[in-house]
Amino acid sequence: MDAILLSRLQFAAATMFHFIFVPLTLGLSVLIAGMETAYVRTGKELYLRMAKFWGKLFLINFVLGVVTGITLEFQFGTNWSRYSAYVGDIFGSLLAIEATAAFFLESTFIGVWVFGWKKLSPKAHATVAWLVAGAGNLSAVWILIANGFMQNPLGYVIRNGRAELNDFMAVVLNPFAWQQFAHTILGAFCVAGFFVLGISAWHLARKSHEEFFNASLRIGAGVALVASILVAVQGHFHGNEVARIQPVKLAAMESHWETRANAPMYLLQIPGENGNVLEALPVPSLLSILAYNDPDAVVKGLNDVPAADRPPVVITFWAFRAMVGIGTIMPLIALFAWIKRRDIGKYPWFLKLLPWAIPLPYLGLQAGWIVAEVGRQPWIVHGLMRTSDAVSPISGGQVGFTLAAIIVLYSLLGAAGFFLAGRAVKQGPDAAH
Repeated sequence: MDAILLSRLQFAAATMFHFIFVPLTLGLSVLIAGMETAYVRTGKELYLRMAKFWGKLFLINFVLGVVTGITLEFQFGTNWSRYSAYVGDIFGSLLAIEATAAFFLESTFIGVWVFGWKKLSPKAHATVAWLVAGAGNLSAVWILIANGFMQNPLGYVIRNGRAELNDFMAVVLNPFAWQQFAHTILGAFCVAGFFVLGISAWHLARKSHEEFFNASLRIGAGVALVASILVAVQGHFHGNEVARIQPVKLAAMESHWETRANAPMYLLQIPGENGNVLEALPVPSLLSILAYNDPDAVVKGLNDVPAADRPPVVITFWAFRAMVGIGTIMPLIALFAWIKRRDIGKYPWFLKLLPWAIPLPYLGLQAGWIVAEVGRQPWIVHGLMRTSDAVSPISGGQVGFTLAAIIVLYSLLGAAGFFLAGRAVKQGPDAAH
């Protein structure tokens, strides 16, 4: 394999593994801050124990997220040096802001949070918990603004053969980036909600710490239900933005080949890279409505796009359906958990099912990331720079070696992290307290 494909696989492997840990950090930090606030307001020891138990799992997850994210920054220099040279004036500035104004703040506040239990008042400690949550989510803002530039480049001029920043506010206020941020954060709350829900159910199925985990389950069910509904609703508006800014990605998501008004959506469809293998059971105008909220809207087809400018259709199509399918299942599970939250012990089969639902929002986010990034190809910066022009002048053998090393290293880190998290879960809240 050549250096381009291997570099893409390396970045995808590192990003997808890193993104196992990031969403839980974002969502769980807010839940923990809420638990500490509840402790300050009510004085109930139960909420303090919750903050410490879930906080221990948060810390394990945070450390793994930091370690696995380091190689991503390096890859812009080692594997994508031409990309860095061309848009580094913009992209590098955003990453620098993320590191200095958000990540360092988050790390500092976490240190205060960990070592401040006996040194700060409960109110001050709860304030630090909110600062941890705020800094973590602020970090996500800058990362997604940087990615938003790659999806919808704004605020630049081409000068001396490279893109240079000429309107910082246009980059920061990029509407595509904020749509991505809203979708990602809501997904992160789904991860946190199902994480708390699943682990609480695991303990309740074993009749372990029932008061503690019944209360935790109610919090997890509420968060999972609200977030899974909101992420689906917001996803529709994000889809409208994709249709407007990246119509070719939309066409790949739907394997839509002919440009037409009143575009239908097929209930039975098998995509191909040069046309659909099967399409049946059309619903007239449904694609036009979903894309533009207008049954008469014209939806651009892939046949009007040069083959060299089309993204991989099959991967984009199935990843989109995986995301939507998971997004349909999650609210149903969360709704049942919320309705039965007060007597959930009467449904042992459901308690045994919930731990297996923990991976669902993770898989939905990973599928969404594939839609966003694979669907943007062949552009690394949409309409501005092709991926093939962005790779470093290195050999496939060099990239292959580092790819294998990353897979081995990340596998060891992942095994260690899952072991520590699993042990903390089994030990329960008494060990954390």
